[in-house]
Amino acid sequence: MDQSKQLGEEKVLKLLLKFSIPAIIGMLVNALYNVVDRIFIGNGVGSLGIAGITIGFPIMLFIMACGMLIGLGANALISIKLGEGKKEEAERILGNALVLLIGISLAISIVGSIFLEPLLKIFGASEAVLPYAREYLQIILWGAVFQSIGFGMNNFIRAEGNPKIAMYTMLIGALLNTALDPLFIFVFNWGIRGAALATIISQAVSSVWVLYHFLGGRSTLKIRAANLKLHIPTVNKIAALGSAPFAMQIAASFLNVLMNRALTTYGGDVAISGMGVITSIITLILMPIFGINQGVQPIIGYNYGACKFDRVKEALKLGILGATIIVMIGFVGTRLFPEQMVAFFNREDAELIAFGTRAIKIFMVFLPIIGFQVVSASYFQAIGKPKQAAFLTLSRQVIFLIPALLILPKIFGLDGVLMAGPLADLLSSILTGIWIIVELKNLGRQHEASFGFNERFSN
Repeated sequence: MDQSKQLGEEKVLKLLLKFSIPAIIGMLVNALYNVVDRIFIGNGVGSLGIAGITIGFPIMLFIMACGMLIGLGANALISIKLGEGKKEEAERILGNALVLLIGISLAISIVGSIFLEPLLKIFGASEAVLPYAREYLQIILWGAVFQSIGFGMNNFIRAEGNPKIAMYTMLIGALLNTALDPLFIFVFNWGIRGAALATIISQAVSSVWVLYHFLGGRSTLKIRAANLKLHIPTVNKIAALGSAPFAMQIAASFLNVLMNRALTTYGGDVAISGMGVITSIITLILMPIFGINQGVQPIIGYNYGACKFDRVKEALKLGILGATIIVMIGFVGTRLFPEQMVAFFNREDAELIAFGTRAIKIFMVFLPIIGFQVVSASYFQAIGKPKQAAFLTLSRQVIFLIPALLILPKIFGLDGVLMAGPLADLLSSILTGIWIIVELKNLGRQHEASFGFNERFSN
C-alpha cells in the first residue's frame, strides 16, 4: 500500500500505533539531549551548572519555537496536500520549509551571540550562575542550524508515511550525545562546554541524516532546486499553520524567564537548579504525548482532507486515551519516587534534593489532565484551524499561567511559584474540553451532510 494512502485506509488504531510508537520513542530520545546534559552536568559540574542551563533554557526554547513554526506548520500542510493527492504542492512546501529553517536559525545564531550576556542577566542569572550559562549557550547558539534542520525536517519524513525513519533521526543524535557527554565532561574535563559541544555535534549528525533521506532517493517527497525559491503564499500558509506550536514555545520561553526571575527572588540559585531538574522530569513525561501528537497529526490531517470524518474522530479519541495513560503513569511515578528522581541529577546536594522533592509534589498535582489538554488543542492545528489551536495552546501559558505567576508568589512566596502551574493546567483543561465538545458536534454535522450528499449522488 502507498505510504500516504495507508493513512486513509488502514485501521485507525493500527495506524496510531504504527505512527505514534516510533514518534514517542523519537521524542523521548530527543528529550535526552537536555536531560542527559543536566544529569552529567549535575554530577560532573554541580548544581550551578544545572542552574546555568536552566537560565539559558528560554533561548533554547526560542530556537525550538522557530523549528516548530516551520516544521509543524509545513507538516500539517504537507499531510493535507498528500490527502488531496497534490504531491507537487507538498514538495514545494518541503523546499520552502528547508530554506526558512536555515535562514531563521542563522539569524538567531548571529543576534543571540551578540546579545547573549545581557539576555542572560535579564533572564535572572546571578553572578555565580552567569559564567556557566554563557559558556553553554555560546556553543549551542552556533549549532542552532543543525537543531532546526534535524527537528524541523524530520516532521516531513513522518508526514510522508515513514515514522520509523523519523525515529531513527532522533535516535542517532541522542545516542551520540549520550556517548559524547561523559567523554567530553569527565575524560577531557571540558565541563559545561563539553556538554554543549556534545549536543551540537549530535544534532549535526541528525541533520545530515535527514537531508540524505530527502536527497538520496528513499523518500516519497524530494528536495528540488526549483522549490528552494520562496513562494510567499506557501510561506504564509506554513506560518499560519505553525503559529500555534510557535506561540506555545514562545510563551514557554517567556514563562521560563518569568518563572526563573520569580525563583531567583523567592528561592535563589538552589530553586533555579531544582526547577531545572523538575523541567527535565516533566519533559520525559510530556515528550511521549508530543510523540502521540506527531503520530496522530498526519492521520487526522489526511482523513480531514479526504472528508473521512469518522476516522478523524476515532484518531482524536485514541490519541487522548493514549496521552492520558502516559501522564497517569508519570504521575504515579512522581508520587512514589520524587526524592530518587531528583537525586539522580545530583546525589551530593542535600538542599537541592529537599527542594526538588517538595516542588515535584506541588508542581505536578494536576499532571493526569495534561494529556487531554495537549492532544485536544493540537487537534485544531491538524485540521487546519491555527487560530483555535493557538488560543487553546496559549490559554495555559498566557491567559492563566502568567497572571498566576504574577499574583500567587506575592501571597504564598516560593510555594506560589510552584502552585501557578497546576492552577493553569486545571483551568486550561476545562476551557479546552468545552471547545473540543463543540468542534466534535460540528464535525458530526459535516459528516452527516457529506454522507447525505454522497447518497443522493449515488442514486
